[in-house]
Amino acid sequence: MKLSKPALAIGSLLLAMIAPAQAVEAPVLSDIEQRVSAVEGHMIAWRRDIHQHPELSNQEHRTAKLVAEHLKKLGLEVKTGVGGTGVVGLLKGDLPGKVVALRADMDALPVKELVDLPFASKAKGKHMGKEVDVMHACGHDGHTAMLLGAAHLLSQQRNFGGTVHLIFQPAEEGGAGAKAMMEDGLFQRFACQAVFALHNWPDLPQGQMAVRVGPIMAANIRFEIRVRGKGGHAALPHTTRDPVPVACAIVTQLQTLVSRTLDPVDSAVLTIGKIEAGTVENIIPNEAVLYGTLRTLRDDTQATLVAGIERIAQHTAAAHECQALYIHKPGYPNTTNSAAEAALMAQVMAEVVGPENTHPNIAPAMTSEDFGFMLQQVPGAYGWIGNGKNGQRGTSLHHPGYDFNDDNIALGARFWDTLARRWLEQSSASA
Repeated sequence: MKLSKPALAIGSLLLAMIAPAQAVEAPVLSDIEQRVSAVEGHMIAWRRDIHQHPELSNQEHRTAKLVAEHLKKLGLEVKTGVGGTGVVGLLKGDLPGKVVALRADMDALPVKELVDLPFASKAKGKHMGKEVDVMHACGHDGHTAMLLGAAHLLSQQRNFGGTVHLIFQPAEEGGAGAKAMMEDGLFQRFACQAVFALHNWPDLPQGQMAVRVGPIMAANIRFEIRVRGKGGHAALPHTTRDPVPVACAIVTQLQTLVSRTLDPVDSAVLTIGKIEAGTVENIIPNEAVLYGTLRTLRDDTQATLVAGIERIAQHTAAAHECQALYIHKPGYPNTTNSAAEAALMAQVMAEVVGPENTHPNIAPAMTSEDFGFMLQQVPGAYGWIGNGKNGQRGTSLHHPGYDFNDDNIALGARFWDTLARRWLEQSSASA
C-alpha cells in the first residue's frame, strides 16, 4: 500500500516521538580540569582527615607527618622540623629557572566544635597548661589540602622552568610560626624570589577571590595596663586609692583615642578585651589590670596610638593618685602585598574564576596574619578565596560553627598550580 505524503510525515513524527532520545554529549574537560577532577576526591579526604585530627600551634606533629609523607610520595625533596613543626617541599621543574614559594598554614584553635559533621573534631590539646577542645575553626585544614593538591598537579606536569617551594607553616594562630621558620633560615635554606599565600574568606561567596596592592591585613599588638593603687576595706574607701574605677576611667578615655587622634580616612581598632581586679566583693584591691589589642594598617599610626595609650593610662591614673604601668607585647606586622605580585595574583584569579568574580582592589581587613613577616623579607602577595555558601556570607572565622567549604579545594589547588606556572613563565621571560 502506498502512503500519501501527509501520512509519511505523520509516521516520521511518531517515530521521532517514540525513538530514544540521543544522549547529550558531556562537555569536554580541559587538561587541567581533568587532572583536578582526578585528585579532588583525595584532596577532600585529606582535608576531612586533618579536620578530624586538629592540632594546636607548635603541636602539629601528625599533620606535618601526613604532609611530608604525601610530598615524598610525589618524589619531592622534603625538609621537616623547619621552625619547629614546619615542612618544606621542593618541586623542581624540567628546566632551570627562578624559585617561587607557596605557603599554607596548618594549626588549629582552642575551640569546641559545634558543627554536626561525620568528621567533626573530638580532639583535645594543651593550651596555656590546660586541656582544651581543639577545632579547625579558621580553615587551615582546607589551606593544607589545597596546597597538597597543587603539589600533585605541579608534579604531574613539570614542563616549566624553575622550582616551587611548598611551605607548610605551623603556629599561625598567635604563635608567629612564620617568624620561627624564618629564624630557622627559611629564606636562606630555601631561597625564593616571590612568596604567595591564600586564606579562605567567609565574607565572600564561594567562587569569588580577592586581593589588593598594599596592606590587606592589619598589624596587631597586645598590651597590659597595670593600675596600682592602695587596697583596703570596701567600707573605708577614703583610706584607699581604689584602682578599679581608675581602670574603668582609662577604658572610657581610650575609646576616644582613635576617633579623636587619627585622620578619619585612616583605620585602627583598639579593644580592651579583659579586666582583672580583686578577690572578693568587700575588699578594694591594690591593682587592676587591663588587657587590650591594637590593630592598624600603618606603622606610624601604630606608633601614634601606642604613645597615646601609655599617655592616657599614666595621666588618668595620676589624676586619681594612682600609677599605671604600660606593658607592650609585639604582635604581627601588616600583611602588605607588593604591586607586581598582587597584580599577578589578580590576573590568575580572573583566569580561574572569571573577571566578574575577582576583586582586584578589595578593602583591607583589620584581622592579622603572620604571613606579614614573610612579606617583610620577600616580595609577594596574600589573597582571599570566598568561603560563603549558596551565594551568601559564610560562618565567621574562629566561630565554633565554622567549616571550610570543600568546593574550594579543587578551585584552590587549580589556582596554586596556575599561579606558580604563570609566575615562573613571567620570571623566565624577563630574565
